[in-house]
Amino acid sequence: MWEENIFCFFFKPILNGVGNYSIEPQTRNSERMDLVIFYRGEQNILELKIWRGNAYNQRGEQQLSGYLDYFHMKKGYMLSFDFNKNKTPGIQEIVLGDKLLIEAVV
Repeated sequence: MWEENIFCFFFKPILNGVGNYSIEPQTRNSERMDLVIFYRGEQNILELKIWRGNAYNQRGEQQLSGYLDYFHMKKGYMLSFDFNKNKTPGIQEIVLGDKLLIEAVV
């Protein structure tokens, strides 16, 4: 996906030999996550989406929650690219069951 490649340009210098990332790694049950970042001994799952409305966004949250369940993790990240002129960019914390999702809209 193009948004993964663009995003990697920004955070690769931050990792700078201390971390690594994997684009679209596959889980054992054949699901593909968008991006997994390995940094200072921690694994972070990042779901990337293009904003297509609230229903699509909620499906993305559920998808991320499923990945977190699979890896027995409680915190994940979602980055949405919103190309609407009237967008509301920002970062928010979403509690979904026992999971904490950090969502950013750019």
